Amino acid sequence: MSTANMSTMFTTHTPGQSRYGKLALALRDRILQGEWAPGEVIPAESALAQSYGVALGTIRQALSLLVEDGVLQRRHGKGTFVTKGVDGASMMRFFRFRGVDDGQSEAPQSRILSSRLRTATAQEANAFGITNGAQVLQLERLRSLASEPCLLETIVLPLPLFGKLADSDTDAWDDLLYPMYQERCGVVIQKTQDHLSFSQLNAAQAKRLRLVAAHPCVLVERQAFDMAGRCVELRTTRGDAFSFKYTTQLQ
Repeated sequence: MSTANMSTMFTTHTPGQSRYGKLALALRDRILQGEWAPGEVIPAESALAQSYGVALGTIRQALSLLVEDGVLQRRHGKGTFVTKGVDGASMMRFFRFRGVDDGQSEAPQSRILSSRLRTATAQEANAFGITNGAQVLQLERLRSLASEPCLLETIVLPLPLFGKLADSDTDAWDDLLYPMYQERCGVVIQKTQDHLSFSQLNAAQAKRLRLVAAHPCVLVERQAFDMAGRCVELRTTRGDAFSFKYTTQLQ
């Protein structure tokens, strides 16, 4: 896009929206269109300010908004980069399993137990912003440490966004899904929101985790969002409540 075109595009203001807010939206749009790939450095602030015909302070405010949103990351002495997204957002931070060091960083092994297409529920359609009756891909996944099952997950993904996964061999999938979403479907997970509660395992769930029916479990309900702020994954994770840990620090 030429400097003249960018400057002209930017002069049209949305009522009630700040100049740097509109600029942030324009920059986000260029990122979403793939002009700068995840992990790639964007042009210098001075170059962007000149191309949009704005003051350096305005471009810095716009970039700060995108940094706050997690779209960009600043690296001292190196520049501003498009975020690579969330690699794993590990559920393991909520649990401490027997025989596993607290500093455990290795990802659990993963096995897809089932993969099927079905009609989205009304709640799922609303979360994904898809029409009622649209299809989703539902996965059941078991995660293990040292061959011992520890987490049971139900993952729901909207179609056609994740259509390539629906047609692929789950035996060849990676242990970490988020990097695979990016590689195979072009979906970058920018952030996640987790809601924790306590529940009990039914007989089938308990069998998967080698526990007894009605055993107490921690229920982690996750929404994952892409670079455009859309919810693109709904995940429910169950793990032994007796392995649950919660750490906080107040100063």
